[in-house]
Amino acid sequence: MAPRVLISDALSPAAVAIFKDRGVEVDFQPDLGKDKDKLAAIIGNYDGLAIRSATKVTDAIIAEAKNLKVVGRAGIGVDNVDIPAATAKGIIVMNTPFGNSITTAEHAIAMMFAIAREIPAADASTQAGKWEKNRFMGVEITGKVLGLIGCGNIGSIVADRALGLKMRVLAYDPFLSPERALDLGVDKVELDELLAKADFITMHVPMTAQTKNILSAENIAKTKKGVRIVNCARGGLVDEVALRAALDSGHVAGAAFDVFLEEPAKTNPLFGHPNVVCTPHLGASTNEAQENVALQVAEQMSDYLIRGAISNAVNFPSITAEEAPKLKPFIALAEKLGAFAGQLTTSDIKEIRITYEGVVAGLKLKALTAAAIAGLLRPALADINVVSAPIIAKERGIAVSETARVAEGDYESLITLTVVTADQERSIAGTVFHDGKPRIVAIKGIKVDAEFGPSMIYVTNEDKPGFIGRFASTLGEAGVNIATFALGRDAKGGSAIALVEVDGEVPDGALKTIETLPGVKQAKVLKF
Repeated sequence: MAPRVLISDALSPAAVAIFKDRGVEVDFQPDLGKDKDKLAAIIGNYDGLAIRSATKVTDAIIAEAKNLKVVGRAGIGVDNVDIPAATAKGIIVMNTPFGNSITTAEHAIAMMFAIAREIPAADASTQAGKWEKNRFMGVEITGKVLGLIGCGNIGSIVADRALGLKMRVLAYDPFLSPERALDLGVDKVELDELLAKADFITMHVPMTAQTKNILSAENIAKTKKGVRIVNCARGGLVDEVALRAALDSGHVAGAAFDVFLEEPAKTNPLFGHPNVVCTPHLGASTNEAQENVALQVAEQMSDYLIRGAISNAVNFPSITAEEAPKLKPFIALAEKLGAFAGQLTTSDIKEIRITYEGVVAGLKLKALTAAAIAGLLRPALADINVVSAPIIAKERGIAVSETARVAEGDYESLITLTVVTADQERSIAGTVFHDGKPRIVAIKGIKVDAEFGPSMIYVTNEDKPGFIGRFASTLGEAGVNIATFALGRDAKGGSAIALVEVDGEVPDGALKTIETLPGVKQAKVLKF
């Protein structure tokens, strides 16, 4: 029996044809995504679901998806899919991460021109019968300094176009290597230098804890007077209220936004300002981009349903059905080791070294390494999966090496991840016991035994009496319950590590208090 795919959002006829040509039965209902009750009622009849952004694949929908094997998102963002719920049910979630990069980059360039020459306001004035030639005095692009916050796939395309316009390009991106910056022809700088020198600033980063309000009121105040700011990436990267105040004061000369903190944006602090240009999230809205992602998702889903091949999965690596049972627990371990290191890494990553010992060394290492890289980079690059992670690491000049060898220690299998940055080298090792649960067994060479928990506190400190009591008291006073407490040290009175799983959130005030405890070198809340 041929697999069945439901298309619940608008997809091109060419994409429908790909499904049919490859032996997949298609039910094309492009408006169904707006009717969640009807979708829930029929989703159990399908093996695949192809969507854009209108369909919300919630846990309630997934609960009714009795036969669903794959969800394919024609586009990069998967915020409308409950990925944990899909993963728990064994449903592959795919996206098309590179199909709209050029289109989004071009939109950012177009928005930059729009605010440089006040084109929308001049158009409205002229069509109103006015001839205000002296009112609209713009600035040239040529010779100006463009600051890129984020220089990944889209940012690098913007850089290329800007260099063609004879601009000087500065890039702030902790994951951009000096070698990659040289290849692109951009100057890699720290954020403060970019803010001080850029005539135009464009945003090209995902929304993460590290990038939220990266252009805060404080950072906007550091910008060059007369700067113009473009955001075609994600809402929430810029403090919109602070930006409005800077526009009103004249410190910021103009702003062009395609994305907003709340969408659809019916109201916004930026609306109504004469030096602001706004568009309704059009970054990916070209015929070419929409066609590209539609064709790509049809090809990927067909390949999976017919041949079992997995491409651009956000919740599972590219592995065969036969390999899955053995690999699954070690994939979880590799990704969590990466996530551990990624949440602690704030400077440029130069190198990633992964050593596999024992039984795990005989498994499919490329899938394991991809999972580790994805976990490592995801805290800074939210839209990354196990398929795209190695490519992105390569683009950013990060050297990745794998070593496989026989077991030399106490564990049947051991994975050691070492991250080398401009400032330091950090290693973390883990294994999987017979219960199938990933465990941390060493951090920076210090032995420790801890399971990964949803919320953990990692502390490095001097091994001196009284620390544990003060630490536990601080959490107790903040109303934070300790679930597990793992300790390790390199020598008596030397360096020590505490890895503590806690129930719920850790208040910022409690973490700051921990940081001030005698002997504490570092304290960090980790999420898994």
